[in-house]
Amino acid sequence: MKSSRWLHIFALAILALSTIVVLAQEEGHGHGRGHDKHVNEHGSKDRQSHEEHGRKGHGYDDRDREIMHGWYEDHQGNLPPGLAKKDRLSPGLERQLELRGTLPPGLRARIHAVPVDLERELPPPPPNCEHVLIGGHVVLLNSRTSVVIDVFHLGF
Repeated sequence: MKSSRWLHIFALAILALSTIVVLAQEEGHGHGRGHDKHVNEHGSKDRQSHEEHGRKGHGYDDRDREIMHGWYEDHQGNLPPGLAKKDRLSPGLERQLELRGTLPPGLRARIHAVPVDLERELPPPPPNCEHVLIGGHVVLLNSRTSVVIDVFHLGF
């Protein structure tokens, strides 16, 4: 009798644990680090829907993206370092520019300042953050920790 009772308790425990695992995977969509990012309709690598990622997450919102796109269209003939075609990132470096990831040393060496006229049009960055250019991208970067807060790809 006792072994039958322990068998039932063990089976219930296994069932409960498997339910918890399934629920945890659904909440996180079962994706590992960096494997669920995609390029949204605004040209930005993003893990969340754009609406979730707006001001609340200290990222770029639709207005910011329109400003950056408009600025790029107006300055295509005279692009600063960091946005010129020669500054474009290789596919391997492009993959390293990961949202919420730490910027690797190879990309830190390629940081350029955002032009003053574009910086004036964008809202001030959150504390300890700055807008920078890296290989055709405007990046909202935590300057203390080198964590990428948001990325906006300016088209080539």
